[in-house]
Amino acid sequence: MTGFEFRVIGRVQGVGFRHYVHQAAMRIGVTGWVRNESDGSVVGEAFGDEDALAELRAALESGPMWSRVDSTEVRAVAEPTPRPAAFEVRYNG
Repeated sequence: MTGFEFRVIGRVQGVGFRHYVHQAAMRIGVTGWVRNESDGSVVGEAFGDEDALAELRAALESGPMWSRVDSTEVRAVAEPTPRPAAFEVRYNG
C-alpha cells in the first residue's frame, strides 16, 4: 500500500468537492480523508494500491461539474499506523 497527501486549489469549496472525492474514493477502494481549508483549498490523504491512487488522482484533477481545478499538489506519504479503515470527510471544528 502506498499513499499521498493532496491539496486541490481552485473553485473547490461550495461545489460538492469533498462529497465527490469521498464517493470516488469509496468506489475505487481508497482509504483516507478529505477536508476544506480556510484558504479555500481542499486537502486530504489517500492510501491504496498504485492503480487506485492513480484513478483517485485523476478524479481530483477533474473534480465535479461545478468545480474548477486550477492545480493539484500531491506528495507521497508513508502509510500511517494504524491504517485507515475507510475514507472520511472531515469538518473543521
